[in-house]
Amino acid sequence: MSEKKLTKPHLSIRLNLLFFVVFMLFSALILRLGVVQIVQGESYQEQLESTVNVSQPVEAPRGLIYDRYGNLLVDNELQFTVTYTNRNTSQIEMIETATKLSEFISMSDEVEELGDKFERDRKEFWSILNEEEYLGKLSIKEAEEMDLSDSEAHLQRLDNITEEELSQLTDNDLEVFLIWREFNSGYNNLPHKVDRGIGYEESAKIMEHMDQLPGVDIIRDSARKYMYGDELRGIIGSVGSIPRDEIDMFLSQGYERNEEVGRSYLEAQYESVLKGRKGELENSIDQDGNIHSNPEESLGSRGNDLVLTLDLELHQRVQDIIEDEMNSSASTFIDKEEAYVVMMDPNTGDVLSMTGLNNDIGTFTSAYVVGSSIKGATVFAGLDSGVMQPGVGIYDRPLSFPSSQDISSVSTLGYVDERTALERSSNVYMAYVAMRLVDYTPGVSGTNWGSYYHGYDTLRSYYQQFGLGVETGLDLPNEFKGINGGYDIPSSLLFLSFGQFDTYTTMQLAQYVSTIANDGVRVAPRVVKEIREPNSDINEMGALSQQIKPNVLNYLDSNPTYLDRIQEGFNRVVNGPKGTASSYFGDVGETVAGKTGTAQVTVKDQNENNQEANNQTFVGYAPYDNPEVAISVVVPGTANIDTSGVANRIAEGALEAYFELQEYREGPNAPDNAVEVDEIDNDLSN
Repeated sequence: MSEKKLTKPHLSIRLNLLFFVVFMLFSALILRLGVVQIVQGESYQEQLESTVNVSQPVEAPRGLIYDRYGNLLVDNELQFTVTYTNRNTSQIEMIETATKLSEFISMSDEVEELGDKFERDRKEFWSILNEEEYLGKLSIKEAEEMDLSDSEAHLQRLDNITEEELSQLTDNDLEVFLIWREFNSGYNNLPHKVDRGIGYEESAKIMEHMDQLPGVDIIRDSARKYMYGDELRGIIGSVGSIPRDEIDMFLSQGYERNEEVGRSYLEAQYESVLKGRKGELENSIDQDGNIHSNPEESLGSRGNDLVLTLDLELHQRVQDIIEDEMNSSASTFIDKEEAYVVMMDPNTGDVLSMTGLNNDIGTFTSAYVVGSSIKGATVFAGLDSGVMQPGVGIYDRPLSFPSSQDISSVSTLGYVDERTALERSSNVYMAYVAMRLVDYTPGVSGTNWGSYYHGYDTLRSYYQQFGLGVETGLDLPNEFKGINGGYDIPSSLLFLSFGQFDTYTTMQLAQYVSTIANDGVRVAPRVVKEIREPNSDINEMGALSQQIKPNVLNYLDSNPTYLDRIQEGFNRVVNGPKGTASSYFGDVGETVAGKTGTAQVTVKDQNENNQEANNQTFVGYAPYDNPEVAISVVVPGTANIDTSGVANRIAEGALEAYFELQEYREGPNAPDNAVEVDEIDNDLSN
């Protein structure tokens, strides 16, 4: 009992000491909070309000583009780029900065190409450099007397600047002008790319003098690098700043105003695939622009890659074949030399080659009168509509009509059925199809063509089932449907039936003959076959993200016998004793079926005089029993003298090259200095 009493005071002293320490700590904490909130609170609030987190986008490279065999066509190249950020800077200050910047970068090439472009901008530039002379063009008093606003007076003064005064601008002045113009091309408070691909030495000098160049910066970005120079450039398209008339659309999709986008063709069509996911550079700065902490960077990623259906090695071979043929036939063209070839897999729609002489996109953006090559579709229309019967023909001889041009074949062919009509290219047989569609009987109906417009509609409806006169479904923008000639006079219906009225593209012809080869299944042509995820090793494609499936557009829902008869006729064109292409395709190594065409047209020569000419065409496929490749060739504007074989020879060489490459490949040719790097493609319309 006495022992417990001795212990109790000892424990109370310890507890009291502990409570006192805790009390003092809480008192110190409360006191510190009071100082921070009451004494220093206003200061911290001001500092908080003056601190801003600024997110700066970090561009990510676009996806790569490969051909069907994994040959890298388009890569990215990291490089130094000069940018300018306009922070509501005065024009005088901008010119001073542009003048200083011109000491470090060169615009001499652009000056040489300037010519008489940007006249209005040059006058603006001159007016800033020569303020007194500019104001002397129209005094303030004169402007007041004319009741002109300031903007109207300004325009009047600009109009009064003479060509002689503009010509006083030296080359150095024009270099400054081009830089100044680029400064004004961007958006306020956003970096605008002024000069891309400058050297390390130039960038170092600019960075050394950055304090004298307000608004100027050096960034690392990427530009498109074309591994085979101009090869397929038209189809690949271009990259550049967002066009001003499309800015709202891109902003709604999360783009920044100063970003670059695909401007045409593949780059534009697959923008959402190729676009990289941009990173961000997070800066914490005060109102004076001082950085409070190290920037935090979140890395972006390269866009997905495209794998094309195109075979670059085949494309190069076809290009060489066209150029060789053009060199040997140069004197046979009325105006410029043109030739277009499309090769595709009729079963999948894979476009293997789309080649034009200096203009690959002309294969689907330019249309021509193509002549007899479309007769397969006319025969189908006759058989399917019931106005012609399989194996039952007509007598081919010249036809005369009241107040209309006579119709005849190349010669009087005598009795022809649908197969012979294709083999020997009978215009008269096709004309009978058109006449019977409108119940017209030659020598009896006279000028009474009845509801002849119904014949136009019926023929075109059948043609469209093959892809003629409609969009083919190609996965590229700006496809041309061709020109529909309307209804015209009744007898023009007959010319429509053998390809002498409406116009068609080379791509449409390729889809048409593919539909015949594919037993009536019309498949959309496609240029992209796969989308793949980016791989750090550009020599190996990444994981498959999306396989583009063939797109079947329609079926020729008809008696299969009709297509069999057309296929037999196409076979006889090349392999029959009287076929119009019987002297060609012997070196291909496979049985070719096809149809020739020659259309009589009028074209202007180099002196703008009308001249008679021919458009030559050929459509075909091989092997005949198991088609794996279809081809269309259009050679417009040849002279009317011994030129019937140009399209046939090009088709023969292209098919021969295709089958040779099935056996042995060396890879596409990459000539010296073929690699090209994109330049800035800004929206600089005058």
